[in-house]
Amino acid sequence: MDSLEARHDLKNDSTRMLNPLDPEEFRRQGHMIIDFLADYYKSIEKYPVQSQVEPGYLSTRLPDSAPLEPEPIETIMQDVENHIIPGITHWQSPNYFAYFPASASIAGFLGEMVSTGFNVVGFNWVSSPAATELESIVMDWFGKMLQLPTSFLFLGGGGGVLQGTTCEAILCTLIAARDQVLNRVGRESIVKLVIYGSDQAHSALQKAAQIAGIKPENFRAIPTTKDNAFGLSPDLLESAILSDLVVGLIPLFLCATVGTTSSTTVDPVGLLSNVAKRYGVWVHIDAALAGSACICPEFRHFIDGIEGANSFSLNAHKWFFTNLDCCCLWVKDPNALIKALSTNPEYLRNKATESNQVVDYKDWQVQLSRRFRAMKLWLVLRSYGVVNLQNLIRSHVDMAKHFEGLVGMDKRFEVVVARNFAMVCFRVSPSAVGDCLKSCDEKIVNEFNRDLLVSINGTGRVYMTHGVLGGVYVIRFSVDDSSIASVS
Repeated sequence: MDSLEARHDLKNDSTRMLNPLDPEEFRRQGHMIIDFLADYYKSIEKYPVQSQVEPGYLSTRLPDSAPLEPEPIETIMQDVENHIIPGITHWQSPNYFAYFPASASIAGFLGEMVSTGFNVVGFNWVSSPAATELESIVMDWFGKMLQLPTSFLFLGGGGGVLQGTTCEAILCTLIAARDQVLNRVGRESIVKLVIYGSDQAHSALQKAAQIAGIKPENFRAIPTTKDNAFGLSPDLLESAILSDLVVGLIPLFLCATVGTTSSTTVDPVGLLSNVAKRYGVWVHIDAALAGSACICPEFRHFIDGIEGANSFSLNAHKWFFTNLDCCCLWVKDPNALIKALSTNPEYLRNKATESNQVVDYKDWQVQLSRRFRAMKLWLVLRSYGVVNLQNLIRSHVDMAKHFEGLVGMDKRFEVVVARNFAMVCFRVSPSAVGDCLKSCDEKIVNEFNRDLLVSINGTGRVYMTHGVLGGVYVIRFSVDDSSIASVS
């Protein structure tokens, strides 16, 4: 009995001695992790770019319960190498051309480390003043780089906030628009609210509509065609709005896209805003991928007319070298967000908030808690500067142009839709498929290209994804920062 008690006391002593934030152990393990990641990036090309594992692979490799006793970091990192890395699709590989760029950077990594290290929960100003104030400053910096109208900046009565993703940005602005209208016409009219976007708009719009309580049948995905490069037609938008008004519905929200997911098509922002404003419709511009390019003067014209919009967002974690997650949202009327999203429980009341001299970002988002995302965006902006960031984006566009030229030189392939930024949509041409199969219709051509892409990705040497444009299956070649290494 005494022996059992002694062992029990020893375990209690061990638990008491554990310091989860011991500075020297943090230093030792931190150096180990940095070395591990540096070696990973140095040799990333040795891995199949798309993971080749089968579903459920990890459960056969790891225990079915957590360890009772501590395990050394060396053992854990060996398991990362042996078991986790095989299940990773390597988004930072120079052979990754899929989905969208997730252009990480040293500054992005280090900013994330500093943010995580401080581990502040900056839901309101008083909970960490620096977190709030740095975010407000950085969002105005970035807005000026994009030449946004002053009305979107804090200095002009608007303001910016860092969300997690575009899904959150669209949801928050949609809720703000919804409540503005319902406060005027009555909450029961929610069943009459209508949302508009093109059939190329991101699925985040439809998800936001569902969460916000919009009837599914009141979601308008307006068809696009190759004739207008799959952009949203202002005439079709106005026709849809008028049809809804005739039957007593209430046009509420338009999401126009600068850089659609399938092909980086750009909707005519100014013309669409003009139509929407005639009917009191909130206009949100989703520039998740392509918005970052607009810091370059030669691409700024893609958001011409933005002065007619109510809100604008882009993902710095896609093409702005800021590690996931970091979605930048600017609004002309912060009060619209605040009125729709704020709560003020007693335990959060404080003198600073009641002075109305500070920003409480908890009222600009869905969740209460929030991370110190501004730290990594600040490090990116300061570490690289505007000129270098512009040149990096230009280098990606140049690489895409080069690839587009190679496709154009090979008669077996064709570019399906005009390239705007750093993504090329191409396919094996119908004539080449016909030569191979002795017959071809669009369905056969699509299946041929689908099989080709599966075969390419199956090699593990390169990874691309697909889209469907007007019934045509296309292969998407998306360039990011890591891709430069493979052609340099």
